[in-house]
Amino acid sequence: MEERTRAYLRGRFRDHYRRTEITPPPAANEREWGFIPWTEGPDTTMVRHRSLLELGDLSEFLVRKRPRHVYFSAGRFRDPGASSMHEKDWQSADLVFDLDADHLPSVTLGEDSYAEMLAKCKDALLRLLDFLETDFAFEDLEIVFSGGRGYHVHVRDENVLGLDREHRREIVDYVRGIGLEFDELIETETVAGLGRKTPTERRTLQIEGGWGARIHDHFMSFVDELLELEEEAALDRLQSFDGIGEGKAQATLNAARNNREGLEAGNVTVHTAIAQLAERFANEAVERDNAPIDEPVTTDTNRLIRLPGSLHGGSGLKTVRLERDEIADFDPLVDAVPETFENHEITVDVTDGGEVELGGDSFTVAEGDQSLPEYVAVFLMARGRAEKEKE
Repeated sequence: MEERTRAYLRGRFRDHYRRTEITPPPAANEREWGFIPWTEGPDTTMVRHRSLLELGDLSEFLVRKRPRHVYFSAGRFRDPGASSMHEKDWQSADLVFDLDADHLPSVTLGEDSYAEMLAKCKDALLRLLDFLETDFAFEDLEIVFSGGRGYHVHVRDENVLGLDREHRREIVDYVRGIGLEFDELIETETVAGLGRKTPTERRTLQIEGGWGARIHDHFMSFVDELLELEEEAALDRLQSFDGIGEGKAQATLNAARNNREGLEAGNVTVHTAIAQLAERFANEAVERDNAPIDEPVTTDTNRLIRLPGSLHGGSGLKTVRLERDEIADFDPLVDAVPETFENHEITVDVTDGGEVELGGDSFTVAEGDQSLPEYVAVFLMARGRAEKEKE
């Protein structure tokens, strides 16, 4: 990035901060702060180990320094400005989750557009929130569009703030479905058999919630699709699974037909063939329903995370706090465009053209000098695809 481009972006970031009110996180004076300035050269320089007391008034700091990126720590400390983590004296930390479109298994880099990547990331966010709200019953959540490729979720329930890395790792494993064992989701009950002298065991999948409910939902969808097929097609469908031959396929289909009500109630072990098939769907449910978070972010009790309301220096978009009921209609490529960069055009020298979806429009940008809406030009400059035109 050339100096005139950096100077332009520094100035326009300052203009944005002059007209924007930034709300700091809770206990802001107990957190470490850091920022990345608009420095020359390819290397990124992080200025960190700062307390809010050292930065001064946050709004004034942002106008004065107009940083490329600005962060605060998930951790809370007695002395957040100390130069080493030991000296900071850790007290507690938010439980933070990071979803990055670049790391989603459903995203194909080089094929999916930026808009498609962000849409898939929103789907992953909704899956994550289902775990946090339903399985863990967390209530104090802050949901944030990162301004770049994904979303952050900050959990600040009192009972999670003191968790160490090991316990945070357990939460990571749960939402990722790591180490999930099907047998651990089976509840065994001793029942007296009618006309039998010896009690028997009833083994039932736990379907009231959690991974058991997700597996059951996935499995029952398959069962219902199977039962709608003609017999030959249903048998072919079952034999498409490894290890299921003609005989086992017929036994499985008969068991599904004769025990649909029992299966709906979670009695997936009513027949050996059905039990084996249901277990296969545990892995498929994990692949479909897990939340593909960036695991090190959640386990790190000292992690620096992007400040909501700040600008992302790699896109020129806002980092946006979202209410729970705003997520469905939120379009980051429209709603995160700063008003400061709207309603006028500037000329830039485009070095890497192509399609750009932003502000509710699609632009085909050619290389060379181009007059573009400023928010598009800022996006291209921030991503290293354009330089400010020479005066």
